Amino acid sequence: MSKFTAACVQMTSGTDPIENLQVSSDLIRQSISEGADFIATPEVTNLMEPNKAAARDIAQYEEDDITLKAFRALAMDHKKWVMAGSLVIKKPDDDRLANRSFLIAPDGSIAGKYDKIHMFDVALENGESHKESNAYAPGEKAVTVQTDWATIGMTICYDVRFSHLFQDLAQKGGATIFTTPAAFTHTTGKAHWHVLQRARAIENGAFVIAPAQCGHHSKKRHTYGHSLIIDPWGEVLADGGDDIGVILAEIDVAETQKRRQQVPNLKNSRPYSLSLGNDQQTAAE
Repeated sequence: MSKFTAACVQMTSGTDPIENLQVSSDLIRQSISEGADFIATPEVTNLMEPNKAAARDIAQYEEDDITLKAFRALAMDHKKWVMAGSLVIKKPDDDRLANRSFLIAPDGSIAGKYDKIHMFDVALENGESHKESNAYAPGEKAVTVQTDWATIGMTICYDVRFSHLFQDLAQKGGATIFTTPAAFTHTTGKAHWHVLQRARAIENGAFVIAPAQCGHHSKKRHTYGHSLIIDPWGEVLADGGDDIGVILAEIDVAETQKRRQQVPNLKNSRPYSLSLGNDQQTAAE
């Protein structure tokens, strides 16, 4: 099989995992009813709580998390691939939490999981600031997973700004599809969301499936929305706009090979040295 239908769930998560689960489950079922084979939810699907102490009190360990259990049951019941874009998960060995993505196979098993590597530590000129590393422990491993159709490279939100990660997932991991679930701020999303997602698709001749949070979560948290499904030529196949809902698009995996043959930049990539301007050189890969 080279073709399947992908769906992105777009939602506005809050501080109650039970309420968030009701919304996300309903949207997953809607996606399935509309023909989706692969359904992805956004970053922090189960919990959007900016206060570290409160988030740790609410979060559950992986084996106990109600959202993960429910998504595994949905995948098994409907025989579909379901990606929990990310869940806030309590870690047994760290005071900080994990921002963890789960890819669930149609039999309900966890086919792959990935902890967000790059922490969103920023200070914007409008006064908005975020220090994700205070509350979350960064991951250390890049992850690819084989599905029924293709190899998927798993990333989360801020990772999209680190192009070398995507190139490694494509070149070394064999990924032809990237998942980039996000909770992009409205400020950075308006400026950069579309161009970053399209760039990662174009650079690697890969599909991008990018489910996103949207709307106002609190007085200080406003996310951009615009869940995207993008083809290997950088064309936007579906855009979720500003509101809660789902988007769907057909993925023809054969397009990846076609575009990579036309523009074989992954094959053309070469090692080089970097001149530092003082007769020193540093190897670069």
